[in-house]
Amino acid sequence: MEHDMASAAARLLEAALPHVTFDGWSEATFRAAAADAGLVPELARAACPRGALDLAVAFHRRGDRAMEAALAATDLSAPRFRDRVALAIRERLSGADREVVRRGAALFALPQNAGTGAALVWGTADAIWRALGDRSDDINWYSKRATLSAVYSATVLFWLGDESAGHAATWAFLDRRIEDVMRFEKFKAQVRENPVLGRMLEGPLKALGRVRPPAGAPWDLPGRIDGGKA
Repeated sequence: MEHDMASAAARLLEAALPHVTFDGWSEATFRAAAADAGLVPELARAACPRGALDLAVAFHRRGDRAMEAALAATDLSAPRFRDRVALAIRERLSGADREVVRRGAALFALPQNAGTGAALVWGTADAIWRALGDRSDDINWYSKRATLSAVYSATVLFWLGDESAGHAATWAFLDRRIEDVMRFEKFKAQVRENPVLGRMLEGPLKALGRVRPPAGAPWDLPGRIDGGKA
């Protein structure tokens, strides 16, 4: 039964994409997709209880899987780490239909869908870090994903309005955002190394050092603290 539902959802998504450009991720799109896929309304709703919202979620996650597959087939040993992050985001957006993504951004901007949208962006950031071999198991697990979520979101918004050849302006924007992050990381290191500030922050940093990522990352949030429960 689970396989049947997954198959029905996949058929719905493929059937929905031609309609999204015109009708967005809407109930009209969902009904048209069900009809085009030859699914009775009851089966379509069982496969996607939230209708078009579930299809938009599936579309986003499909993009994550495609990015992971592309990165797995890429030699990531040579570039600087910042270049690998930029490469991952470029790969995530490569070949994406901007109008479909734009419609998704509008859907997830609605207050009732904002939590779902934020979780998807977090999932993308987590997928990138895992694909790049991140092994952090402390507070850095959270800070890396939070920072990359912000960079990714800003880049997507810029990309949606970019008309430059080959999206050159978007990639320049992405490089600047990553440079901002690198400067901030350098500043944090300088604070830790400062004899006065480092001593003042010793207690808080020690407490943060006990924070661990969720056992079932990325969805088993919020995580845990050594010696206690999160």
